Amino acid sequence: MARGQLYRDRGVVLRTHKLGEADRIVVIMGAERGKIRAVAKGIRRTSSKFGARLEPLSHVSLQLVEGRDLDTVTQVETVDPHRAVREDLDRLGRATALLETVDAIAPEREPAPHLYRMLCGGLATLAAQDAPAVVGSFLWKLLAVEGLEPVLDHCVSCGSVGDVGGFSPEHGGVVCRSCRAGAQPLSAEALMLIGRVLGGDLVAVLAEEPTAATWESERLAARTFEHQMERRLRSLQVLGR
Repeated sequence: MARGQLYRDRGVVLRTHKLGEADRIVVIMGAERGKIRAVAKGIRRTSSKFGARLEPLSHVSLQLVEGRDLDTVTQVETVDPHRAVREDLDRLGRATALLETVDAIAPEREPAPHLYRMLCGGLATLAAQDAPAVVGSFLWKLLAVEGLEPVLDHCVSCGSVGDVGGFSPEHGGVVCRSCRAGAQPLSAEALMLIGRVLGGDLVAVLAEEPTAATWESERLAARTFEHQMERRLRSLQVLGR
């Protein structure tokens, strides 16, 4: 697309930060354009017509002008403000983890419709219910989509079957007792939960009350994701249990 050309997209606001005295840079996960970085001019003024429409979590429809480094927002309409998520601290914390995760992995100006769909699905789940398993499940599914699905049916180091001694975030799968040096503990319940998430039982998992296996799965997912992406995610540290 030529610089200066108008385009439209729909997306979720991932984060914002100040620019100058009245503007903000807005980072958006777009349905068609991938991750968009754009300037919202005058948004910090009380008279701004954009106002709270471009806050993190907001699902919006936008018109923008293509720029060299930053695009410029010219119109915004709210699709879904996700008010129920904003008003609940637990849901907000989980949603923030989803936003930061997508922000960390999404390439700029490259279409990634699967990331947009997954993010919208995760936020819709949180809007409907406080699903404690949503962060861990999101991370496992995202790793799988990116070609990094964990190995659960045999030792990722030596290939042996039926002797699970732990989980290795570094190697991306279970390890046997002989290969478990440096691995994370893994209960049978957490192993089963991860398998259900990746095996087609996600809806049921998200509807269940949390157990120790829920938090164990989330911790392992976070450590595996951070190792594979080679970066720490602050929101995942806050959620750590």
